Amino acid sequence: MEPPDITVDGTGLLCVTLLLRLRARIADAAPGTIVHVIATDPAAPLDLPAWCHMTGHAYLGEVRGGDRPVYALRIAADARTTRPDAPLAPRRELTRRRPRACPMGQCGPRGVWCWGHLLGAPPAVAGGAPRGLC
Repeated sequence: MEPPDITVDGTGLLCVTLLLRLRARIADAAPGTIVHVIATDPAAPLDLPAWCHMTGHAYLGEVRGGDRPVYALRIAADARTTRPDAPLAPRRELTRRRPRACPMGQCGPRGVWCWGHLLGAPPAVAGGAPRGLC
């Protein structure tokens, strides 16, 4: 794995706060910049790849060998922006209206999509989505 150009220390931060800090730190970063995110949030292995998928940045995976969990990503040249107050919500003017339910028909009502299905993961259980994803 390449050495980082930017390191974001998100120790003790949970999902939204971690992503807000990450977004602020990479705001002026050049495309191709390697970013390491130190994240102790147990949901980070799901949240970071989902955020990268949504914004267009390349998720490079977990960096092994340290005493704290570290995840790597590469800044994209054509990244999509999210709302300033909600890093997991795409800007309305940049996205089309999404359907009222998960495209796999197994997530919550009123357009609430789970991360697993946003990333294209198939359901692990026949006839229903795995618990924790929806």
